[in-house]
Amino acid sequence: MIIDFVKIILPAVLAFGVGIILTPFLTYYLYRYKAWKKKAGKNALDGKEAAIFNELHKEKEVGTPRMGGIIIWLSSAVVILSLWLLAIIFHENETLTKLDFLSRDQTWIPFAALIFGALIGLSDDILEVTGEGKYMAGGLSFRKRITAVILLGFGCGMWFYQQLEVTTLGMPSVVGDLEIGWLIVPLFILVMVSVYSSGVIDGIDGLAGGVFATIFASYSIIAFYLDQINLAAFCAMVTGAVLAFLWFNIPPARFYMSETGTMALTVVVAIVAFMTDSLGGGYGVIILPIIAFPLVITSSSVIIQILSKKFRGKKVFKVAPVHHHFEAIGWPPYKVVMRFWVISVVFAMVGIILGIIGI
Repeated sequence: MIIDFVKIILPAVLAFGVGIILTPFLTYYLYRYKAWKKKAGKNALDGKEAAIFNELHKEKEVGTPRMGGIIIWLSSAVVILSLWLLAIIFHENETLTKLDFLSRDQTWIPFAALIFGALIGLSDDILEVTGEGKYMAGGLSFRKRITAVILLGFGCGMWFYQQLEVTTLGMPSVVGDLEIGWLIVPLFILVMVSVYSSGVIDGIDGLAGGVFATIFASYSIIAFYLDQINLAAFCAMVTGAVLAFLWFNIPPARFYMSETGTMALTVVVAIVAFMTDSLGGGYGVIILPIIAFPLVITSSSVIIQILSKKFRGKKVFKVAPVHHHFEAIGWPPYKVVMRFWVISVVFAMVGIILGIIGI
């Protein structure tokens, strides 16, 4: 039992430490090569200028580098691969062997997805900062990014269905697991795309980091309860890495998470939810909207805004996502961020309770 606690806590501490150490080197190069947008502002989904957003953030988007999310996935990769290599080199050392949490049954898929999402997002960020300066002009199109997410969701869904033989959705014992057969594949795609759409939460200094750290910490606790120790260690590691990023993203932000961070984290959140579902004897998917409630309200606010403008001809929010709406009505950014943090922690606790005792 003690070694299990160490196995979970140690990766979190190491990832945080590695992230803190790596950040000065990363920021040196990001600032040296001016890895930021060359022109502030963006366009709304209808192609028109997002006037309110641009007014709120006219002095924030230029001069602060993107790609801060590199700290999250790079420090995670350093930690998980280092412990894996140490276990191989010193295979006779029982303690080091037990601390290795890179396993085929629990962490290969989320780790591979973390790197896949990170690299796709990184390519978008690099093209963005080397483009012509117009919003999204230099980056990957939304269609290309969402296609990558769909393909990843399809691949993971097929792996769960064919290789792991997962055909049920975890439900409380009073109901019983829901048998859905091959529909697990489109469900996987839907969940992954839905969570990815919430990546727009990376819009105010400190906001995304606090929310994602809470989500991964929650799933670490749930995975531990389900005796998925390796997965719990993985989630704890990501939590530590996100906290290292957050240390430097608290206002005034030294860098932004951007696509390389948000894509990596959102696709992994979806995978971890399925890992802690029927595969682990839990309800990871149905409690996802609770644990990730800030992500839900973020993406929902965008959908509501689009539908309202299309069918009612007017907006529900001054600007979407909703955190920018609060800025627009006069809330200072730090108040928006801290209240989102509070909401995130409260709903995460509710989700953990429901995930452990059942609904």
